[in-house]
Amino acid sequence: MDLSKLWKSVLSELELSVSKATFQTHFAHSELVSFADGVASIGFSNPLMRTLVETRYYSLVKSILDHQAKQNTSLVFVVVPKKETLDPASAGPLFAQTLDRQEISISSVARRLHVRPGATFENFAVSTTNQMAYAAATAVAKNPGTAYNPLFFYGGTGVGKTHLMHAIANRLLATHPEMRIVYCMGEEFLNEIIEAIQTKSARQFKQKYRSAQLLLVDDVQFIAGKQTAQEEFFHTFNTVHREGGQIVLTSDRPPSEISRLEDRLRSRFEGGLTVDVAAPDFELRVAIANIKAEAMGLAVPPDAAQLVAANITDTRAIEGFLRRLTTEVATRHGAVTAELVSSLLNIKNHGSGIVRGPEKSARRVSPQEVLDSVAAYFGIKSTALKGAKRDRPIARPRQVFMYLCRTELGLTHEDIGGSLGGRDHTTVMHGVETITRELSTNTRLREAVEGIKQKLWAQST
Repeated sequence: MDLSKLWKSVLSELELSVSKATFQTHFAHSELVSFADGVASIGFSNPLMRTLVETRYYSLVKSILDHQAKQNTSLVFVVVPKKETLDPASAGPLFAQTLDRQEISISSVARRLHVRPGATFENFAVSTTNQMAYAAATAVAKNPGTAYNPLFFYGGTGVGKTHLMHAIANRLLATHPEMRIVYCMGEEFLNEIIEAIQTKSARQFKQKYRSAQLLLVDDVQFIAGKQTAQEEFFHTFNTVHREGGQIVLTSDRPPSEISRLEDRLRSRFEGGLTVDVAAPDFELRVAIANIKAEAMGLAVPPDAAQLVAANITDTRAIEGFLRRLTTEVATRHGAVTAELVSSLLNIKNHGSGIVRGPEKSARRVSPQEVLDSVAAYFGIKSTALKGAKRDRPIARPRQVFMYLCRTELGLTHEDIGGSLGGRDHTTVMHGVETITRELSTNTRLREAVEGIKQKLWAQST
């Protein structure tokens, strides 16, 4: 049996069954390692991709393979080492050193441009919440100045806008090293204008920005309301666009909602493609946790990664938690376990930034508001949560209240027990631990907690 031909047929059918972004991320670099006695071993060079495909696409891959092989199959997903792609005629120490120097050169150029070398398309996790943004970014990297110009990403903190922007820059640095790339924050653009005026170096400022072939401006909303900055950015935008340069912008809101933004700029921002990058769902947060853990050299088992994703909604907070986890593992000379993750999650408080999403109100929410929200969601009276009944229709909402008070408000176990009629702190500890543990596997519970949090913080704005 020709494994390569069989797998090529499977991939062709898969490409028609999933989105382009999903196919490129999950399947494009897979291979059929072996196929004997109805058992197919499918190889991936990345352990994360292997886990994601096995978890989310097992049934789809199996049905397509069954159809192509004309038999009932079983799938085994394995990790295989990356294959070397060097030309044998060019192989040798000198060629290897040249590649190393080129990689080092690209990395150093990226840093000089304030572009993160590690932010690439390869380590960007894709799901339904950011699939369109990923596809648009890869299209721009492939055909800058022609695909979508400008490309405008908007969304909350930590959803991947800046990562995609840097990934575009890194891809173009690799394919077009001569390209003139300029990256800055909106606030930096404003500060540079002020400095240029003070030092009478406006010509150098204009030359820097207007000669860009790829102009990347992060948090462009910062220039809104600043007359001089908007005036200069208007002319910069026009010049770069007219000369065929690619413009990529990010903001925390769409152009139509940026207050005090000049209409002429708003019109130009909306003249290309505007993409909403939504907050990551549970599956994407699991993938992000695995990617960031792998980059840190931290081995995180699936159940532990799911605990992190279920209890932390902000991707930057996920990274911060993993750094804390790395320190804990090094200090204890042990390994990452679900028990260790649970214990660390339970000691985190409201001020740490853990669990709260990227766009919550700064107003302090009271325990009574949480109690009322939980009771309303489950259709029971708030007084019942403080009562003595311990049957499941009351006990589960009570545990959700304990969990939210601990993770969202940062209350102590004793304070939470006091707000529930003087319950013992060990009861509260058990309730918080139960919800923390079950969030990673119980979809209905996860939806309930997220629903209560969204309504709770919406009320507090």
